[in-house]
Amino acid sequence: MKAGVRNATEADYEKLLETRRCIGEVLWYRFEGITLRIAKGVSYTPDFVVMLASGEIELHEVKGYWRDDARAKTRVAAEQFPFRIIAITRPSKKKGAVWVYEDM
Repeated sequence: MKAGVRNATEADYEKLLETRRCIGEVLWYRFEGITLRIAKGVSYTPDFVVMLASGEIELHEVKGYWRDDARAKTRVAAEQFPFRIIAITRPSKKKGAVWVYEDM
C-alpha cells in the first residue's frame, strides 16, 4: 500500500475508532500520524496513533494477516519505545470479522 492510503481493514477499524471517539473512550486518533526510527535506515509507522480518554497514547497496528517482517518491526518498536503498541487483526468477514487484540 502507498503511504497515507488506508486499505479496507484499516478503513473499517477507523470506523470503530470514530465510534469510540463519539462515546468518549478515545479523545483523538490519526492515521499514520507518527514514524519511529528503530534502526539506521529502518523506520516504523503504526497505522493509528490513538489518545485514550485517560490521556494515554497507544499505537495501533491493524492487519488482515501478519507477515513475519511486519511483526518483527512492530515488536522491535515495542521494545524500544514507551508506547503501548497493540496489534489488531480481523479474520476474514466470512469467519465473523471479530477484531482480535494483542499487546506487543
